[in-house]
Amino acid sequence: MKYHQKPNIYANQIELKVEDLQRSLDFYQRIIGFKVIDKTDQRAVLSADGIQPLVTIEQPQDIQKKEPRRTGLYHYAILLPSRADLASMIRHFIKTGYPLQGASDHDVSEALYLSDPDGNGIEIYSDRPSSAWEWRGNEIVMGTNALDVQSIMEEWDGKPWAGLPQGTIMGHIHLHVNSIEKAKEFYCGGLGFEVVTSYGKQALFISTGKYHHHIGLNIWNGTNASPPSDNSVGMSSFTLVLPSEEFLQRTINQLERIGSSIISEGGALAVLDPSGSKIKLIVE
Repeated sequence: MKYHQKPNIYANQIELKVEDLQRSLDFYQRIIGFKVIDKTDQRAVLSADGIQPLVTIEQPQDIQKKEPRRTGLYHYAILLPSRADLASMIRHFIKTGYPLQGASDHDVSEALYLSDPDGNGIEIYSDRPSSAWEWRGNEIVMGTNALDVQSIMEEWDGKPWAGLPQGTIMGHIHLHVNSIEKAKEFYCGGLGFEVVTSYGKQALFISTGKYHHHIGLNIWNGTNASPPSDNSVGMSSFTLVLPSEEFLQRTINQLERIGSSIISEGGALAVLDPSGSKIKLIVE
């Protein structure tokens, strides 16, 4: 998991608003395999290893159903340690009968797609070895091909599914934005990411340290898409980990130079991207 540690910039957790906390808890524990590490009547913090928070779900009092065709979360992606873990997850989904929305071989990774009960998108994937990734100059080759489920299942280790395995992390965040150009200026010019591939003018994939992508950006909800209402189901924020305090200060300066305002929330720092998504900035 070298791409999700210093000196790279990477997402390590996400906060979601849900309509029914208990319904979501059942899904995230029984279907995805998270452990609860903290819980109140309106909020639960979820982890794969029982220590590091990955997903926080909250049920605000005035919550409304997810609004269509807005900016914000397309999906967040849970990265499993191995292909054998992906095989175990496939067996689990078959056993539970929970509906998947897709399954793809992206050349650099193999992925399953589904949504939680509120329509928040989730990708569960494992990476191919980086030695097998194909680079053409500074751009990585990523396709969307049929997933070879039989080949994956041949790597199952025979152990029964027991939830998300140790070593599971947040792999990447994929967002709906309303302008690829403005998003590129913010995430690359402001936060310091580099473009690793693009799908015409429709989608952009960015990373640090030559990962295939730490963040995906698309305009598939339209260039006139507006941010969701504050009380809508969806993403509250996601967190980016920066490698040092010096890097954080440099990033703040870069963001302010391009017109972004830094928000201070109880000692923590955050910023809104041009499409209204909130990003918390931390150093670990």
